[in-house]
Amino acid sequence: MRVNARQYGMVIALVAIVVLFEILTGGLLLTPLNITNLIMQNSYVLILAIGMMMVIITGHIDLSVGSVVAFTGAVSAVMLTSWGLPTPVVVPLALLLGALIGAWQGFWIAYVRVPAFIVTLAGMLVFRGATMAVLGGESIAPLPESLRTMASGFLPGPEVLGLHLPTLALGAAGAAALVWIQWRQRSRARRHGLPMSSTAAAVAVSAAYTAVIMVFAHVLAGYNGLPLVGLMLIALIAGYAFLMRSTTTGRRVYAVGGSEQAAALSGIATQRTTFWVFVNMGALSALAGLVFTARLNSATPGAGTMFELDAIAAAFIGGASAGGGVGTIVGAVIGALVMGVLNNGMSLIGLGVDWQQLIKGLVLLLAVAFDVHNKRRAQSAGSVAPTRSRNRRWGRGRSPGGPGT
Repeated sequence: MRVNARQYGMVIALVAIVVLFEILTGGLLLTPLNITNLIMQNSYVLILAIGMMMVIITGHIDLSVGSVVAFTGAVSAVMLTSWGLPTPVVVPLALLLGALIGAWQGFWIAYVRVPAFIVTLAGMLVFRGATMAVLGGESIAPLPESLRTMASGFLPGPEVLGLHLPTLALGAAGAAALVWIQWRQRSRARRHGLPMSSTAAAVAVSAAYTAVIMVFAHVLAGYNGLPLVGLMLIALIAGYAFLMRSTTTGRRVYAVGGSEQAAALSGIATQRTTFWVFVNMGALSALAGLVFTARLNSATPGAGTMFELDAIAAAFIGGASAGGGVGTIVGAVIGALVMGVLNNGMSLIGLGVDWQQLIKGLVLLLAVAFDVHNKRRAQSAGSVAPTRSRNRRWGRGRSPGGPGT
């Protein structure tokens, strides 16, 4: 718990926020309808937070994602309405457009060595202006039903006793997968002689995982089942978590963020890694643009405003370090959920936008301050440990050369 205080702290904070607003709203927060709305309303922030976490891990920042969301959404709307292209064609074209935007910015950052802050700040202005040019200052609406289904549709399947069976099945499969991963990690740690928690603690954690997931699945199954965008989020979270934890690509991203010079000396193509991280961010921004445009059922010049700050806040609240090299995909998701529950809960109790902004700002400040505090404490512990080791070996107050040295 002490080693992973930041991650455990954010999970505990999320649970505390949920309990607090469940009480303040008189039980409205955890109703099936509101949970479904939470998933749909925060889907684009969760998508952006995944990509932003990877960008921040490499030691960079991306201020352009909100404008890219607006631009790709506007271009998609034009392709659907003016050009008459079908949705299955527009979706991959929009993702390709986002990837090209990410490649453009990644080139300047990785190869020309222009700071990411400057490049993406320029991108924020460029693509906001391009959005206005594409839309001509007007909104495009309505959009085809096939696109709206992406953001507002539900997983099809039969119901029994008012419960959506595919949602319950997915919940059971997800719980089983998490428990299997946990015990597989314990087995690997035991095989390599690494420290691990007690068996009783591991069983308790597995039971908690299973209970939370199944309760969540039961709540969704009692309404319309799992939203399609929720299924998309599950696939993204699982895929990117595996990428960052268990692949060479993920280790390279962490290495570049930890020390780019050391990573280059160890043979990692640091420029190429940074380049592809921004390509990935562009593609995820385009996906978020499609989801947001579909949910809004229109493309507007003001779409995506402040989305970059929501994504950055989610990453830092979820455990990212401003210095790079630290962070997890699950942490980004937790951070985004903290922001989402705060927004939803404060809206349900009728808190004004002014107070909502104030509280979210304080939460972000406290999260980063907590990160700085943990880092300083870890550095202090690291500097004290060698001294204690020498004292145990040579005797307190004595040098290796003996009393006369």
